[in-house]
Amino acid sequence: MALEHAILVSLLEKPGSGYELARRFERSIGYFWTATHQQIYRVLKRMESDGLLEVREVAQQGRPDKKEYSVAGPGRAALSRWLHEPVEPESIRHELAVKIRGAAFDDPAGLVSEVERHRKAHADRLAHYLSGERRDFTGPEAPLPLDAGRELQHAVLRGGIAYERMTIAWLDDVLATLHRLGTARPGI
Repeated sequence: MALEHAILVSLLEKPGSGYELARRFERSIGYFWTATHQQIYRVLKRMESDGLLEVREVAQQGRPDKKEYSVAGPGRAALSRWLHEPVEPESIRHELAVKIRGAAFDDPAGLVSEVERHRKAHADRLAHYLSGERRDFTGPEAPLPLDAGRELQHAVLRGGIAYERMTIAWLDDVLATLHRLGTARPGI
């Protein structure tokens, strides 16, 4: 996937400025497709010049005018073409998994703090996802009814929740294994 496609999806969900788009990437899209502010602004400019986006100047009081981007017809067509192309299954590159395998050649207990750090990061992300799910989809204040776009956003979020839960369970298993090996091999 190209950053262009993530931008098109985000702007179809809600038009916005480059700053607003970058904030969306930080809060939601960025969990499965990351981009820096500079990358987003550079791609927005190129997409505008390619005719994929429409730009409207929005006056602001006490601040410079901002550009609000929305998807133009050719942008919608480009996204449609991409949506109909096959996508290859993801290949995982997981540096921590390689370190865990490598711990067999060093002190396995020495990796415990690193695995605990990763577990905390995934637990924090899971808590963030669950909070967002309550706020936006399942809680008493969640806006109803859900349209197709929001239903699909929720499906992606449920995938993120399942992934974080699976990762935490795996890291718990790794920690138990490292602790067991640390006590079973005191001479390393």
